[in-house]
Amino acid sequence: MTVAALNLDFAALAAKPVEQAPFPHVAVEHFILQDELAVLQTSLPQITSGGSFPPEALALTPLMQNLITQLEGPKLREIIARKFALNLDDAPTMLTIRGRTREKDGRIHCDSTAKRVTILLYLNPPSAAFGRQEGCLRLLNGPDDVENFAVEVPPVNGTLLVFPNGPTTWHGHRQYVGPRYTIQLNYMETGAKARSELRRHKLSALAKKLTFAT
Repeated sequence: MTVAALNLDFAALAAKPVEQAPFPHVAVEHFILQDELAVLQTSLPQITSGGSFPPEALALTPLMQNLITQLEGPKLREIIARKFALNLDDAPTMLTIRGRTREKDGRIHCDSTAKRVTILLYLNPPSAAFGRQEGCLRLLNGPDDVENFAVEVPPVNGTLLVFPNGPTTWHGHRQYVGPRYTIQLNYMETGAKARSELRRHKLSALAKKLTFAT
């Protein structure tokens, strides 16, 4: 199967109601059609270390670049703004790609206050580890126990998860070490803290690109 551009299921996202527990969020399985996801999985960038990588630091196939272009485009922004009653017109975006989860990853946290909205897109096939609930993102009822969760999102099947950030948007996952491809897109605030994070993001992209080039 040859795929020139991915058909993302924006209609399913637009139709999905906002869930309120434990905090407002929307999860859409198969946001990427399964046949197309299988093709995309064969062209994911080779990432053998942990951490987040700006797309500029990686060698991306045209199909992966098409996905990023669509995620950063106006259609997704408009749907999310409407769904959560937000004005995102002037919100800068920050996008990173992860390919591997480390032992220390998944600790309970809320995202930075510089991030207005977090969007996670999972690109992995099902696996035995994910079936055992390892590495499955949990939306938590509080900051103290990863087992005290309201929603669990396996990182598979092109699932899209969206939530506005806040002081109680606790999330994390059980320990998992291994491949776990995730795209994280954030709509940022416009203040000094957000500008600082965006500057660090650009410097990280340059540093990692130079590292991979050597």
